[in-house]
Amino acid sequence: MLNSDSNFGETLVHQFVLGNKFIAKASFDFEELLCGSKVAPTDGKHLFVSGLARSGTTVLMNNIHESGKYKSLTYLDMPFVLMPNGWKKLRGRSSKYIEKKERAHGDGILVGKDSPEAFEEVFWRVFSEKEYIFQDRLGLQTVSPENIELFRRFVHHVLLSRDTSNQNRYLSKNNNNILRLPSLLKAFPKSYVVATFRDPLQHAISLLNQHKKFSAVQTEDRFALNYMNWLGHFEFGLNHKPFYFGDLETFIRLKEFPTDNINYWLLVWKNYYSYLLAHHTPNVLFFSFERYCEQPNEVLAKLYAWIDLDFVAKPIERFKPNLISAINIEQDILLECEGIYARLVERCLL
Repeated sequence: MLNSDSNFGETLVHQFVLGNKFIAKASFDFEELLCGSKVAPTDGKHLFVSGLARSGTTVLMNNIHESGKYKSLTYLDMPFVLMPNGWKKLRGRSSKYIEKKERAHGDGILVGKDSPEAFEEVFWRVFSEKEYIFQDRLGLQTVSPENIELFRRFVHHVLLSRDTSNQNRYLSKNNNNILRLPSLLKAFPKSYVVATFRDPLQHAISLLNQHKKFSAVQTEDRFALNYMNWLGHFEFGLNHKPFYFGDLETFIRLKEFPTDNINYWLLVWKNYYSYLLAHHTPNVLFFSFERYCEQPNEVLAKLYAWIDLDFVAKPIERFKPNLISAINIEQDILLECEGIYARLVERCLL
């Protein structure tokens, strides 16, 4: 994550481009002119990875991206994520971009300038912010035909910026896509959605820890807070906004707990995954983080078959996450979450 300690010029450019919708839209218009009638061959079997933050979406996205069959936005595309081809021509490419460092979450995941990342949400914030981003929540979004067509063009632009001819499918990792899944599947009927999930208590603890970590950073660094707002990332930190799916009872109960309370994050978990269960469709596959850790190679092989991906990955060693305990848990909330988790496991095909 970029912060104000980065190169001042780089920070200024990010603020100029991401913090200004007029500039962002102008960059998209420039990309349209640049791409013109160019065609990027694709079979339409794009992949949208989504899930509540801290559920393994980044690891899964990285595994799929390594196949070389998908094109995704990367850190190289920042800050001109709405004109990937134009920015690619302007910046060029150098080996210096390959160096990887641990990302801001402090979870051992290494990222470099050429690593895929969740920058797609910039498109939705720029073109339809008022439809789903509200003062105290993120709401369900019925995307207008005009914006769906713009998003199709955006995906087309990303595919045109591919590095090899093998990259003929679009890869997205965007936790906010749960807000607009019907619109996405209607726009891309051959695409797939993989929804990751994780043991609710361990997941809630991870969310709470990240919330504390990012809140501390953003208290000291205003730019870090602005950066997350520009990217449309409201999962945790001072700019946190919970999802609202119409379940007023759960949303009201959320307000009973402060965001530094484990029960708040358990309710966030319940809210997210109860909605996913209720709106499950054949195009959506539930992906268990625990099963992936226990049998990564077997799980990925089944996933690749489901998304029609012909790829044999390098063997991955099993991983056993450290189990963390928490106190002052409301048992009724935990029991509800565990019931939802059991149903997710039952519906999981992997």
